[in-house]
Amino acid sequence: TLPEALKQEGYKTFFAGKWHIGDKGSFPEDHGFDVNKGGHHRGSPPGGYFAPFKNPKLEDNEMGENLSERLANETVKFITQNKDSSFFAFLSFYAVHGPIQTTEEKWTKYRNKAVKLGIAENGFEMERVLPIRTKQDNPVYAGLVESMDDAIGIVTKALDELGLAENTIVIFTSDNGGVASGDAFSTSNLPLRGGKGYQWEGGIREPFFVKVPWLNNAGTKNNAPVIATDLYPTILDLVGAKLRPENHIDGVSLVPLLKGESIEERPMYWHYPHYGNQGGNPSSIIRKGDWKLIHYWEDDNDELYNIAKDLNERNDLASSQPQKVSDMRTQLLNWLKEMNANYPSADTEYNEALAQKRKEHLVSKTFPAKEAERLRFLSADFDPKNNWWGSKVTED
Repeated sequence: TLPEALKQEGYKTFFAGKWHIGDKGSFPEDHGFDVNKGGHHRGSPPGGYFAPFKNPKLEDNEMGENLSERLANETVKFITQNKDSSFFAFLSFYAVHGPIQTTEEKWTKYRNKAVKLGIAENGFEMERVLPIRTKQDNPVYAGLVESMDDAIGIVTKALDELGLAENTIVIFTSDNGGVASGDAFSTSNLPLRGGKGYQWEGGIREPFFVKVPWLNNAGTKNNAPVIATDLYPTILDLVGAKLRPENHIDGVSLVPLLKGESIEERPMYWHYPHYGNQGGNPSSIIRKGDWKLIHYWEDDNDELYNIAKDLNERNDLASSQPQKVSDMRTQLLNWLKEMNANYPSADTEYNEALAQKRKEHLVSKTFPAKEAERLRFLSADFDPKNNWWGSKVTED
């Protein structure tokens, strides 16, 4: 793993926050991290975003403490203790994963902003399976996002105060797009279509910022498509370590891009052969340059989009570009075979009548319920009835 490789280069390693990729025996400390604050098998914060956290890897301090702020402070503590040596700090916020929670003060701030901008009558539309949010006006979610931003500020301020800002690489990214359907139906990714769990750009295109002070690249942009597996070789390259191609075969170093140069164009692949709870379909994806092909496993159908001309993926070109579909599909299927990928199989208990009944329920019940919830969050008398998820601590 990357932290194991960095430990061999003399780095102290630290993890804080959401792990969600292994249980006992496969926690962060089992994969190269010297310190683990809060990382265990759960993807959602078991106690929510305010103490008590109910987290087996993070002891409680004072009641009502903000989780994102606490993880930032733990990160600062580690950095301070290791400021005279090389360190790798992986701050993996639970925010902005559900359940969405915030303080009354932040809710008020963003509710007032929504009112000032004008509250739309409708904030959802039906996607293929689930309702999907089209209005970015959720004051609870906005408060949760700001809390994460505040926590990032705690860390970057500490780097300044410790005199480390000019020789510390800072990377900010996410694991998927914002949740527009499913979970808490919290946010909109428009003009990108879809969100977390979806096969369209709203699901797989994320924010990605890299600050390398000595490269003087502040404020520059690069539109070359890159992928999370590029982080491993990029970080090794930036710290002057020898690359390990046998470990990061799916990634390339992005240092040339950070220097304003270019990298060789390559195909990118995504394989999601199952259903999620956000409305996406079992599918596999290949992107080559501006072209993106989505193969659906339910019916062996394909969609083809030119991302440069149709960023919101509404103009399916599969029928008008049969040769490109054939070429890209062949390359995708060959890659899956080479990777020994798992494939979905037909559900022998599938019932068309029940599926239609569920669809009707989603349209007639879930859709209006989400619209009602949206307006409830924006209501002047909104109160979650639990001391704002425990952020308000009253003395006996």
